[in-house]
Amino acid sequence: MLESSVHVLYESGPCLAVLKPAGLATQAPPGIDSLEVRIKSLLAERNPQHESVYLAVPHRLDRPVSGAMIFATRRRAAHKISQQFEHREVRKTYWACVEGEVSPAAGTWTDHMRKVYGHPQAEIVPAEHPEARRAVLHYRTLGRTARDSWLEIELETGRTHQIRLQAASRGHPVLGDAFYGGAISFGIQHADERLRGIALHGRSLAFRDPSTKEIVEITAPLPEAWAALNLPEVE
Repeated sequence: MLESSVHVLYESGPCLAVLKPAGLATQAPPGIDSLEVRIKSLLAERNPQHESVYLAVPHRLDRPVSGAMIFATRRRAAHKISQQFEHREVRKTYWACVEGEVSPAAGTWTDHMRKVYGHPQAEIVPAEHPEARRAVLHYRTLGRTARDSWLEIELETGRTHQIRLQAASRGHPVLGDAFYGGAISFGIQHADERLRGIALHGRSLAFRDPSTKEIVEITAPLPEAWAALNLPEVE
């Protein structure tokens, strides 16, 4: 059964929310494992009489990131959910463990960044750069250990690698994120680096269910790798 390969967090009509594992791509070329492939396989198994499966992917999480994601199994619902993301009506909250002590303990990070075309990365640029896009997030420190800070982050904008880049540019890369200069390992160190996760987790999503019109908040449990961090109690 494929139920075990997809952790469903919420399901109502054409709306489906699942927990994306770290190290798994949201989408991938044909023949490569991805969360999209797993969900489509699950839906096909549930309804073997249907010749094809429709699944919309209104948003994405980076491959090394875990957390809650919303999918739609009908076009009308997909359009309504996508509009919520486009209009920034979906409240996205992340948990991150980053290197060092973040100061002040709470605040707002505002930068201008651009996606580096032809490469799977982003960079901070001056505001006047022709490709600059404003990036804003709000954070508060939930706890600290001797070597890192545990942050709760709410995104105001949604740029490529936004949290990872904004944190790293301030000297606080996400644990395990060697791509942006992280020096502290996190989770299982798979031989295939693409399978490695980082300490960034899409903790919750709040959105309006396209069928019921009710506001739904989805909370994603932490992956097992976080247990090794010995996080302190929330301040």
